[in-house]
Amino acid sequence: MSQILDTGRRPPLQRRILARTAVTAACLPARRGAEPASYDQALAARHDVTATSTLCSGRYCLQRALATAPLCWLRGVWPTWCTGVRTPPFAAHAWVEAEGRPVGEPQDTTTYHPMITVTPRNKSSATD
Repeated sequence: MSQILDTGRRPPLQRRILARTAVTAACLPARRGAEPASYDQALAARHDVTATSTLCSGRYCLQRALATAPLCWLRGVWPTWCTGVRTPPFAAHAWVEAEGRPVGEPQDTTTYHPMITVTPRNKSSATD
């Protein structure tokens, strides 16, 4: 059972603005109305993200995938966003796919079993 925490105190204005921005962004229907990304479109977005951020160009696959998908959305398309695991040894990974294949990832990405995927929902299939 979840519990709502209420401290009775409001955070300072700057923290409330940042929190409201985060809540608003989390509620955006990012993939609604976006066409599926082609491999080349998703690869271009991934390249732009990794060329802009040293964090995303390194080991931080979650940040890279979380930046690539919304950048695609800003361009009117959506890749399939994935997180998965493999064993042994245990490892977790996040990536984007387009046209049924991982975008810009090493070949061993196919050894991960997807646990969460967020697929494109084009205009004709968007109902919610």
